[in-house]
Amino acid sequence: MRLIKSRTSVVSIPYSVIIGSQVESPAGRQVTFTALLEQLELFFFFLQEFFMSKFAKSGGGGGGGGGGGKVSVLSLASESSASSRRPKSTLTPLEQQVIQLKEQHKDAMLAVECGYKFRFFGEDAETAAKELNITCHLDHNFMTCSVPTHRLFVHVRRLVSQGHKVGVVKQTETSAIKSSGSNRNTLFTRRLSALYTKSTLVGEDVNPVARLEDGDEAGCADVSDPPEGFLLCISESWDKLKKQLTVGLVAVQPSTGDLLLDCFPDGPSHSELESRVLKINPVEILVPSDLSDQTHKLLLSISNASSQADDRVRIEKRDSAQFEFSAAVVTVVRFFGHAQEEDSRSLSSVASLESPVVCCLGPLIQYLQEFNLERVLRNESSFQRLSCESEGVTLNATTLRNLEILTNQTDGRVKGSLLWVLDHTRTAFGRRLMRKWVSRPLTDLHSISQRQEAVQEIMESDSLTLNSVRALLSHLPDLERGICSIYHKKSSTQEFYLVSSCLSRLGLELQSLLPAIRSQISSPLLRSLLLDTPDLLAPAHGFLKVLNEKSAKSGNKTELFSDLSGFPVLQERTTQIQKVLRKIQDHRKDVGLVLKAPGFDYTTVSGQEFLIEVKNSSSVVPHDWVKISSTKAVSRYRSPLLVDCYKKLQQLREQLLLDCQREWTNFLDQFGAHYHTMKRAIGHLATMDCLFSLTEVMQTINIGIMITNGRHPAIDLLMGEHNQYVPNHTKLQGDGRRTMIITGPNMGGKSSYIRQVALICIMAQIGSYVPASEARVGLLDAIYTRMGASDNIYKGRSTFMEELKEASEIIRQATERSLVILDELGRGTSTHDGIAIAYATLEYFIRDVKSLTLFVTHYPPLCELEQLHPEHVTNYHMAFLLNEPDVSSDTGEVQPEFITFLYQLTEGAAGRSYGLNVARLAGIPEPILHTSAHKAHELESMVNARRNFGPLIFAELL
Repeated sequence: MRLIKSRTSVVSIPYSVIIGSQVESPAGRQVTFTALLEQLELFFFFLQEFFMSKFAKSGGGGGGGGGGGKVSVLSLASESSASSRRPKSTLTPLEQQVIQLKEQHKDAMLAVECGYKFRFFGEDAETAAKELNITCHLDHNFMTCSVPTHRLFVHVRRLVSQGHKVGVVKQTETSAIKSSGSNRNTLFTRRLSALYTKSTLVGEDVNPVARLEDGDEAGCADVSDPPEGFLLCISESWDKLKKQLTVGLVAVQPSTGDLLLDCFPDGPSHSELESRVLKINPVEILVPSDLSDQTHKLLLSISNASSQADDRVRIEKRDSAQFEFSAAVVTVVRFFGHAQEEDSRSLSSVASLESPVVCCLGPLIQYLQEFNLERVLRNESSFQRLSCESEGVTLNATTLRNLEILTNQTDGRVKGSLLWVLDHTRTAFGRRLMRKWVSRPLTDLHSISQRQEAVQEIMESDSLTLNSVRALLSHLPDLERGICSIYHKKSSTQEFYLVSSCLSRLGLELQSLLPAIRSQISSPLLRSLLLDTPDLLAPAHGFLKVLNEKSAKSGNKTELFSDLSGFPVLQERTTQIQKVLRKIQDHRKDVGLVLKAPGFDYTTVSGQEFLIEVKNSSSVVPHDWVKISSTKAVSRYRSPLLVDCYKKLQQLREQLLLDCQREWTNFLDQFGAHYHTMKRAIGHLATMDCLFSLTEVMQTINIGIMITNGRHPAIDLLMGEHNQYVPNHTKLQGDGRRTMIITGPNMGGKSSYIRQVALICIMAQIGSYVPASEARVGLLDAIYTRMGASDNIYKGRSTFMEELKEASEIIRQATERSLVILDELGRGTSTHDGIAIAYATLEYFIRDVKSLTLFVTHYPPLCELEQLHPEHVTNYHMAFLLNEPDVSSDTGEVQPEFITFLYQLTEGAAGRSYGLNVARLAGIPEPILHTSAHKAHELESMVNARRNFGPLIFAELL
């Protein structure tokens, strides 16, 4: 056999096709010369298709993250330019149906239900085979591959994680019902039942069957949900008169019901948009096709920030006409004008939104309607403003990145970040809330005090009640996602039973703890959370009682409801089935008389029920009985009555399945009426989880309350029991010495120190204890940082340009209540220009902004600002021990100095940075180090000579 590759697939061509005019096939069949010619034509067709595919154009746009918006087409042999040289093929009815479905959903990969498996066709099959590592082959006119039905959720999630939009096409007819209809000889009808992308993984097809005993993240180990699943929609509007760019955004998490909106002016650097995108952490972004180049580059840089393909953001481009205000208003009015749900957002409240937000809301509605997830947008209580200055400390994108608040800067993961330090939550919904707390610390003193009081009571209380509450939060499934799946009417029976049974159990357990909570707990926050939750969870009890536990866990919807009195349609259908079954059972007497076997009973073989089994030696079988199957010893029959009854029974059973599905959907809708109260209860549990987490932080890193002996929370925790981290003090006063100029040798600990100060401030305003012996932190309105050196190729900026852009944003936004951290500003250009920029910028912050400022520098002239502003500026350096270099009197060779780092913050400025010591640590060869030391000594002598020579000339002139 010779293997000819057609794109990702392999086609087998027999050598006999090429070397013989008439050969014997393996089956012993003669192959004629004409047949060989036909095979040759087929061979050359695949060969040409293979070479043409190498030069085929790639599909349409969509940007990063795995091809969002890419149009997937079917590669048909009949559509190829080589079709005229191959035997004319006829499309099968299934292939014709697939083409029609593909025309309707060109941008999605379609998994088509065919019996016990789901099949991909054409280019979808080739892509799926590559992503899923499965076999792809030619079947009639299509390349095809398939996955088993029971593993569909695994494969759909894998494809979605790579950035694909996946559609699931299911059969809408059953065999028994179809056989009794007028179209019994036609193909099964199929339609798209669900669409999935990274942000819309809600539904039975993608949720693994969760077992009650598995608890948290039950199901399949190789499938997991991302902690956040936000879909972000962005619109831009440019005011030509004001020359101002205004950005609107709406972010929705369909799996949890969270919805954020914002409208804000942005500058050329798009720093405001970048900070919001980093905080929201979307998995999918919806943008107009005419998005500006600058914004597109920014989103691509964020999308491609992760080296893992499944971590990248999917970007979906939509028709820009949908983002126009007039079109968006029509969509919004049509959607909210028909809202009839309780707590649904009124049209008047939507009309009060800013026009850029409306321009996002319209396309978002249309997009979610494709997935049947638009219901989540109707909730009045779900709408939250992202940037409300009264709700939290401002942390822009640069601060989030430089302080490693949400992820570390090494590999982009959570470990080593502030979030990693603080997050000891036990539930998935608690983890999501903790991320919100960390990215948006509080500014309201009363709220901060309430959290701190709650944490303190949890730590100091000897009550078993709080321990019982903490134990209840262990091994819980993701209840927040679960109730939202139910609200969308996409929940399986297994998921519903798991979620409702957990909610009911939590409600009953907390109800039993109410007397102890009232008598033993004093914190107002803890009392309000724990006393309100049982009543909010009460509706779950009634829904759980209706269900048959065994059927719910197995997914059997025909026996799901234990009492059918509330379901008359199911009751009637069940009665009809029982009537047919009685008729079949009564027929046993007649069969027994024919076979002369009074104790006769039916046999079931391979799923075939109600079979009459007769030994082959028997001669009493009536001629009108229908043989179903046989073995050497026995044959199995059905009588004419059994044939009719069994056919009717199958039809009734399949109709019952359809009826049960409709009743199940209605049942989920009834539960959805309590969605908002359930969500509030889960929000209370999430808050409790976060408070318990902050308590564990204190126990983990031995902390107190004020910034004396402060330590870096992440580094201190990473060092573990060795406890080698050197603590340091910090003294910044808004009306006194509010600026610290920090100098010292390279690698002396300056950057770690300033990060530590910022992280302690954030922890304090979250309501957490802090890694220090003592801390007194005033309320900050924002924390700004300018640290590190990196260019931005996507934005077309050099390292120095990026540095000054960040500094410019801080200068414009910082206030006297802000903490500003500037690390080595001005180092990306010449020494004179760098010193001048750094000096002027720092003086501006001291004199005009009056913010709390930590300024790290290697420029000694900046330390002179302490003399100019002694009441506001203090010089510090990171202490060290210096071993002076030896100078050989014979050769004049200068040896590099040796530095011992003490990592202790000390008053006064350091005279030098001792970079040659770091060069030695980095492994620079000794000859280069000696030359460098000599050159440094020479330059230093030259500078000192100039300083001494200047005053001497001045004195002679006098």
